[in-house]
Amino acid sequence: MNSRKSVTLKVNKEVSEKIADFYRAFEVENNDPYMTFFAKKDGVVISIYSSNKEDSFKVVFVGEDCLLEAKIFDENATMNEVKKTTAPKKASWIVFDDQIGSDEVGTGDFFGPVCVAAAFVRAKDLPRLKELGIDDSKRLKDEDIRRLGKILIKEFPYSQLCVQNEKFNEQVDKGMNMNEMKAKLHNRVLLNLKKKYPEVDGIYVDQFVSEDKYYKYLSDTKNVVKNITFKTKGESYFPCVAVASIIARYSFLEKMDKLNKKYGVEIPFGASKVVTEFAKGFAEKYSKEELLKIVKKNFANLSEVI
Repeated sequence: MNSRKSVTLKVNKEVSEKIADFYRAFEVENNDPYMTFFAKKDGVVISIYSSNKEDSFKVVFVGEDCLLEAKIFDENATMNEVKKTTAPKKASWIVFDDQIGSDEVGTGDFFGPVCVAAAFVRAKDLPRLKELGIDDSKRLKDEDIRRLGKILIKEFPYSQLCVQNEKFNEQVDKGMNMNEMKAKLHNRVLLNLKKKYPEVDGIYVDQFVSEDKYYKYLSDTKNVVKNITFKTKGESYFPCVAVASIIARYSFLEKMDKLNKKYGVEIPFGASKVVTEFAKGFAEKYSKEELLKIVKKNFANLSEVI
C-alpha cells in the first residue's frame, strides 16, 4: 500500500511570509493565482495558498520529511489523513530515443555539497534500466542509491560536479543565488556530454526555474547548451534524468560519508530542527569556524546556531 505524506498548517499573513522567507532559496515559479509561494526542498514541496478570508493562509508540506519541516513552524503539527492506493505508480517515460539529461541534489541540505549530474542514455539501454528498477527512482532508498550508483557510473556515460560548501558560500557572498548556481552547474555537465555526443538532439532537465530565467542566469556564460526541454519531476518522464538523479544522489552520499568519517559523526540530511540541534552540538565540539566549512551559510539554520 502507498500513501503520500502531507501536513497542512493554517496561518496568518505574518507567519505565511515568515515561512516563504525561510524557503526563499528553494522557490520555484508557479502560475496558480491562488498560490502565493511554491518551493521544492530536496524531497519536500512547500505550497502557500491564500483564501477568501482576510489574513488567512494555508501552508501545505508534501514529502517524506514533511512533518519535520512543518514542525519548524508549529510544534503541534500532525500528518494529514490520506487515502491509500493499492499500488505505487511507476514512471511513465515519454521519450525513448538517445538522450542526455541532468538533475541535482543537496540544495535542501544545510550540510554537504550541491551535486549535479548529467547522463547519456541510448534507446537500446531502456530494458536494462527497467531491469534495474530505474523507472521508479524517486522511491529508492539510500541503500538502493548506493548499490545502483556503482552500477550506473560503470555502464552509462555521465558528467558530475559537486560544489563543496566553502566554494558555495564564496559564490553566495559574491551575490550568486541558488538557482543561478544550479543553472551554471547543469549547463556545464550537459555541455560535457553534448561535446561527446553532438548528434544527440534530446536534452532534458528536471525543471527548477522557468526557461527564461534559466538562460538569463547563463547570459555571461560563453558556451550554453540550447534547445533544452524542461519539466518538473523530470525523472518520471525521461530515463536520462532518472539516471542522472541517481548518480547525483550517489555522489552526494559519497561526499557525506567522507564528512562523517572525518569528524566521526552521522550528519543528518535536510534543514530541520534536528539538523539545527546537531549543528549546535557540532559547533561546540569542533568550533564555529569548523562548522562554517561544511554548511551553507545562507540557510536560516545558521542564525539559530550562531
